[in-house]
Amino acid sequence: MVPIGPGIKRRFQHRLLKWYREYGRDLPWRKTSDPYKILVSEVMLQQTQVERVIPKYHEFLERYPTLQDLAEAPAEAVRESWYPLGYNIRPLRLHGIACETVARYGGALPKNPDELLSFKGIGRYTAGAIRSFAFREDAPILDTNVMRVLHRVFVGTGDPKAQKARLWALSEALIPKGRGYDFNQALMDFGAMVCTARDPYCLLCPMKDVCKTYPFDPRKP
Repeated sequence: MVPIGPGIKRRFQHRLLKWYREYGRDLPWRKTSDPYKILVSEVMLQQTQVERVIPKYHEFLERYPTLQDLAEAPAEAVRESWYPLGYNIRPLRLHGIACETVARYGGALPKNPDELLSFKGIGRYTAGAIRSFAFREDAPILDTNVMRVLHRVFVGTGDPKAQKARLWALSEALIPKGRGYDFNQALMDFGAMVCTARDPYCLLCPMKDVCKTYPFDPRKP
């Protein structure tokens, strides 16, 4: 675990949440607490840009408004309805999760982390997202954006992919008690909009005085 002083931790939390209140994105899956709709959004967002996901998210949920509806549909029809998002194993995994949820849990996704992780197609990030965004638990998440933000601000050296265990622990330790939903959404937006992979907006960044990689040098690994 990366040691963080309590002052820096509070500063990061406060600044991130303040930034999110002003600049957070208006996304359709942030207007629901339905675990199924959260699951659909998270699966669609895997390796796909937000702008491409939004219209398909609405279309998919109109066609399959509940897990029960999705489970009852033929797998091939579900796969075809996914076009043109690509990465076509995703709709089949989602269909499998729906079938298993109906069979084992009466059509309602569980919130227990071990039960969520038992589904084929739900990994640690997706389980954390469902717990955080649907059930409002202080569960950590670590997608590409979050990993980049935490590594740049608090670690600064080495390959972030090789430090996932440290970054997961950091993600969990940073969550303000009772604020997991907003904090995790803020982390993802901050990585997508400010602390971007290339050409991050370092001069405008509210974290620059605590960031271990400020100013960002794209020539460094």
